[in-house]
Amino acid sequence: MEILDPSIAAEVADKLLEIQAIRLQPEKPFTWASGWKSPIYCDNRLSLSYPEVRNLIRDQLVKSVSHFFPTAEAIAGVATAGIPQGALIADKLELPFIYVRSKPKGHGMENMIEGKVTPGQKVVVVEDLVSTGGSSLKAAEDLKNAGFEILGMVAIFSYGFDVANKNFSDAGVKLVCLSHYDALLPRAVERNYITSETLESLAEWRKDPGSWKQ
Repeated sequence: MEILDPSIAAEVADKLLEIQAIRLQPEKPFTWASGWKSPIYCDNRLSLSYPEVRNLIRDQLVKSVSHFFPTAEAIAGVATAGIPQGALIADKLELPFIYVRSKPKGHGMENMIEGKVTPGQKVVVVEDLVSTGGSSLKAAEDLKNAGFEILGMVAIFSYGFDVANKNFSDAGVKLVCLSHYDALLPRAVERNYITSETLESLAEWRKDPGSWKQ
């Protein structure tokens, strides 16, 4: 995983905390669909309701695409949360936009990919959040199978799990994120969302989320 700018990583983390798109509850953990206990819950879709934050994220994702993937010919959003972010980026860059479903539509053309499919086109995939990378990389694989050339992926936030880094490396997909867990924690302490005493527990969760507080 790479980031464009450490100062932007801190600013984005700060804004996500401010609008409560990211919530930290180490003493009352959330339960993910996987069954994992987690001290953090991230819903970046909330950023769409705050123009200042929405524009910050859009502009920095645009910069990330332009810097890391300057030969991009199209933008692909991952359904559902990557769709609005991807559309905003494509509009700003004046590039074609498509999006990838998690499974084929159950009626009509039964499309997996919505929009014009152009084999050989160089595409950047857009996600809002990366955890293990499973669903994100499946979308990239579906695009590849449709004939697209995958340049890489950009996302708003990553938990920074080792398993995600390995999955992206094994798949040969470059991941660029605006912010991540390590940038978040110092901002959370400064804003008094957590205390310095809880940092150790939060660090332990990231190392082994599957067994944390089980």
